[in-house]
Amino acid sequence: MNRRAALALALRTLALGTGGLAVGALPACNARKPIRGQPVAAGATVLALGDSLTHGTGATAEASYPAVLARLTGWRVVNAGVPGDTSAQALARAPAQLEEHRPALVLLCIGGNDFLRRADENDTRANLLRLVHVIRDSGAQLMLIAMPRPTLAARFTGSLTDHPMYGEVAEAERVPLHRQGFSEVLADERLKSDTIHANAAGYEQFARGLLATLRATGLFVG
Repeated sequence: MNRRAALALALRTLALGTGGLAVGALPACNARKPIRGQPVAAGATVLALGDSLTHGTGATAEASYPAVLARLTGWRVVNAGVPGDTSAQALARAPAQLEEHRPALVLLCIGGNDFLRRADENDTRANLLRLVHVIRDSGAQLMLIAMPRPTLAARFTGSLTDHPMYGEVAEAERVPLHRQGFSEVLADERLKSDTIHANAAGYEQFARGLLATLRATGLFVG
């Protein structure tokens, strides 16, 4: 074997992962920039679009996460959470609410009822994508909020993780994503009012975690 062939073989062996160096280095070289938005001014209208977790079921209206977020940011946060809503129902009412409120930012937290009712996940994903497009077409910015994935293991262990479709949609559409917010709250018995809803402390924790993501993505400065 000549010197050139030996060098080629050594490089191919390294790339296949014998040392892990070449394989591990590739993602860093090809990593995409973090998804960020433009700062939303104090006093701006923000639309919180979702289901009972946005509505604040399990606590008073003043303790819902949109109400807490409004106090923390100075934004006018419109609570457009409808208990029981699915992604299809949120999609159906979104255009009218966007037209009515003309928000600078939409906080989209939907899909939990789809999972509980075992709706076709392809339909839920398609509805999320349509919602992203409808919101963007309105001129508003968007923060997508991941919802927990109900599993048999979660029922016995009490641990929850986000459904992967939210990460997939956020990456495909390049929109900011708030991860593990309700997954962490609803895994903690001290933060729940029942099996699927938060209590006042839970919504408070969720709102503060969401605020940290809003800061990290540049949507909130303050």
